[in-house]
Order: sequence, then structure tokens, then C-alpha cells
Amino acid sequence: VQLQASGGGSVQAGGSLRLSCAASGRTFSSSAMGWFRQAAGKEREFVAAISASGGSTYYVPSVKGRFTISRDNVKNTMYLQMNSLRPDDTDVYYCAGTGRLLGIVVHEDQYDYWGQGTEVTVSS
Repeated sequence: VQLQASGGGSVQAGGSLRLSCAASGRTFSSSAMGWFRQAAGKEREFVAAISASGGSTYYVPSVKGRFTISRDNVKNTMYLQMNSLRPDDTDVYYCAGTGRLLGIVVHEDQYDYWGQGTEVTVSS
């Protein structure tokens, strides 16, 4: 499976962006998926996860209530709707997936494939 992340950009604080992660291959609908982010010089951080069916989601506390993860298993695409963006949301965002698990996956070492990253910049 290959993942292609897109939708990043520059916005002012309080603005919104929607990230997309398009997957190739036939196993998307049976893959747990997630979003991570990484700032320069820092470790990659978990942001949100969604189960293979889309029925379960989980967020890091700092984004809960502002970000929404979703997926369309017909279009083989996952999304991250980001509202009320803050300067500390500035990072490169990565999507990830694994066909070995169906539920919520938080740890990056449990993911098998990764997108290339899309940059989000939030100015104050």
C-alpha cells in the first residue's frame, strides 16, 4: 500500500485546513489508519487514529475537539479536518496505515506504511 498525503498549507491562527491521505492498493478498508506530526528537531507525535471500519476514533488531548479524523473506504482516502488551528499545530503531518490491525493504533512502530508528509504552518 502506498499513501499520498496532501492538503497542507499556511493559515492564520483560528483558521482551518483539511488534510487528505489517498491510498493505493486493495487493503485500505481493512487497515487501521492514523495521523502523526513532527516538528524540525523533535520526535514524531501521534495526533489521531481511526479504525478500519471508521467506527472508532481517538485523539491526542491537544487536538480533541478541534480536529476530526475520518475515512472513505470507497474512495480509499482518509482525512483530517483541522479547525481552530494554533501556531503550535505547525508541523509536518504524516499519514500512516497498517493492514495487520483493525482497531485504534497509537504507536508509530505498529504502522507499516507511511505517506510522505504535508507541511502545515499556522501563523499568529
